[in-house]
This record gives sequence, C-alpha cells and structure tokens, in this order.
Amino acid sequence: MSRAFVNEDAGGDRQPQFSLPDPDSPYYEEAAAWALIHGADQGDSVAAELVTGCRWGEARLVPHIKEILKDAERDGQERVAQLARRFLKAAGQKPSK
Repeated sequence: MSRAFVNEDAGGDRQPQFSLPDPDSPYYEEAAAWALIHGADQGDSVAAELVTGCRWGEARLVPHIKEILKDAERDGQERVAQLARRFLKAAGQKPSK
C-alpha cells in the first residue's frame, strides 16, 4: 500500500468530550441537547448519543433545541442554528427559516 494512504498518527485523534450534569439534574436535558448539537458539529453524533443516552431528534429535547435555535439566530451563530433546525426536522417539528 502506498505510504500516501497510511495514517501514521492513527489512534491519535481525540474523542469529543461532553461535560454533562448528573442525569437526575434538572439541567440534564438542556446539557444533552447541547451535547448533541456539539457532537453533530464535530461529526460525531454517535458519540454524543451514546454519552447522553438521547437520540438525534428525540422529542423530549425539542423545547431545549428550540431555545438553542432562538438564541443562535439572535446571536448570528448560523452553524448552531443550522444544526438545531436539522434536529427539529428529525423530531418532526417545523423549524424556522
């Protein structure tokens, strides 16, 4: 195999880190919603789903995602807004824009 296709640093990539409160915390769902958005932004939605125990498009996170979308649109964070809209679409919601 050509050396051009060999990743000599394989295994060196860091896994995304998700800081979450205790699952019994009243802030857990909000933190899980953010973790899913960040995981999607980093291209690792699967890791975010595993860590949070929540699936992309999970209905119970919709209120938190709607708030994230509202704040992102207000603050000009287009990538976050784009991901929030995708989440809402996956949840069967009609996102803005």
